Amino acid sequence: MSDIRFFETHHTWEDWLGMLLGLLIVLSPWITGESNHGFGQLYEPGFAILNAVLVGILVFGLAQMEYIALQRWEEAAEMALGLWLAVSPYVLGYSGEGALRVLHTGLGGLVILLAALKLWQDWGLTDQDLARHGQ
Repeated sequence: MSDIRFFETHHTWEDWLGMLLGLLIVLSPWITGESNHGFGQLYEPGFAILNAVLVGILVFGLAQMEYIALQRWEEAAEMALGLWLAVSPYVLGYSGEGALRVLHTGLGGLVILLAALKLWQDWGLTDQDLARHGQ
């Protein structure tokens, strides 16, 4: 019973996990070793790297904003960024072989799940409850 209640409250470790995911997204082209390879036939090779860096910085920034001043729109924006990251290998043309496609799809899914959990936890809170987050 206490395990269920644990997931009913938005904890600050969830925001830290969001920041960690943002950092992993930024570093993902270098983690996989695919930062020096060309991707796709429609786009420049740097699009996958630029996409990873921009999405990672935005996810990191939103998680940091949640840690400081919690708002529901931040979680919705994280969900949108996670969805974009998960589908970007197919949209930007680097969905062929390679670990970057798998990593971006997986990290995007984790961002979506974490943002959905936090949004579910915060859905019924008042503005005063959201303002007390992290205190």
